[in-house]
Amino acid sequence: MNIDFPPPSKGTYNNAGSSRKLCNYLEHEDMERMEQGIYTEGFFNLTDDNIYKSQVIKDIDSNIGQLMKTDAKFYAIHVSPSEKELRVMGNTEQEQAEAMKRYIREVVIPEYAKNYNKGLSAEDIKFYGKIHFDRNRSDNNLNLHCHLIVSRKDQSNKKKLSPLTNHKNTKRGTVKGGFDRKNLFQQAEQGFDKLFGYQRQLTETFEYCNTMKNGSLFEQLNMQERQISNERKNTDMQTGLYADKQDEPNENKVAYKQDDNLSNDIEDKQSFNLPDLGLSSALGLLTPDANKEEDQIPMKRKKKKPKRGFRQG
Repeated sequence: MNIDFPPPSKGTYNNAGSSRKLCNYLEHEDMERMEQGIYTEGFFNLTDDNIYKSQVIKDIDSNIGQLMKTDAKFYAIHVSPSEKELRVMGNTEQEQAEAMKRYIREVVIPEYAKNYNKGLSAEDIKFYGKIHFDRNRSDNNLNLHCHLIVSRKDQSNKKKLSPLTNHKNTKRGTVKGGFDRKNLFQQAEQGFDKLFGYQRQLTETFEYCNTMKNGSLFEQLNMQERQISNERKNTDMQTGLYADKQDEPNENKVAYKQDDNLSNDIEDKQSFNLPDLGLSSALGLLTPDANKEEDQIPMKRKKKKPKRGFRQG
C-alpha cells in the first residue's frame, strides 16, 4: 500500500488558497468515463457518498479560522493499493471502489487522527475523498486509487493539523503532538491486512521498502537476511505440502497391495476345495496339452498267460 503527501506547489496542489483547482482536477476522469458510459464515483466523506463538488469546495474553503493568507488551508493525500492488494478488494471496479471507501473510513482516517497524539478521532477530521480508476504512468492492469483532500483545521475549526510537520509526539514548545508519517504508513498497512485478510510478504511491507531505500548498510543486510529466512520457510512449507500430496498415492498403493493379497488368499483357499483333476491341475497351466496326448495314444493290452494247473487225462 502506497500512501504519500504531494508537496504543495503553485499549480494543482497549491494549498494556500482555494481548493477549487484541486477539486476540478479530481473530476476530470469523471467526464471521460461518463462520455463512454462507464461507472464513476463522486466525492465522499466519513458518512456520505456522491457529494457535489461545490459542497466540497465550500466546506474546505470556509474551514480556515485563524489561518494567515499564506498558510496551508488543506493537504492532499494519495492512497494507492498494489495490483495484488486490489485483487483482494473485489472482482469489479465497483466492488473495489466500495472496499476503498471502507478502508479510508475504517482505517486511514482513524489512524490519521490518532497519529496527531491530540486525542482526535475520525469524526474530528474534515476530509473528502475521490476515487480514480486510471493512472497514466502505471503498467498495472488494475489502477484504482484514491485522492483525499484534508482540511488544515479540524471539524471544530479550532485545532491546526499538519501531516507535513517534522514534530513527532512533542510535549514541550509551541507545537504539541506532531505527526509521525512512518507510523501512519505502518498502521494503515496493518489495518489493510486485517480488514481484508491479506497475507503480506516481507518484500511488500513499508518496513522492507523503507529500509532498503533509506536504511544503513547494516540495516539493509539484516533485512536481506530476514528475507532469505522467510523465503526458506515458504519453500519448506511448499515442499511439505508437495510431500504430503506425494504420500497419498503411496498410501493408495499399500491399500491396493492389501486388496490384491486378500484376493489371492481367497483364490488359494478356493483352489484347495476343487476336485482332483489330475496332473495338469497339480502343475497349473504349464502343461495344458498333457491330457490330450494321453487320450490320443491307445494303451497296449497285455496277453493273458494260461493258468497253470493239473491236466486231466
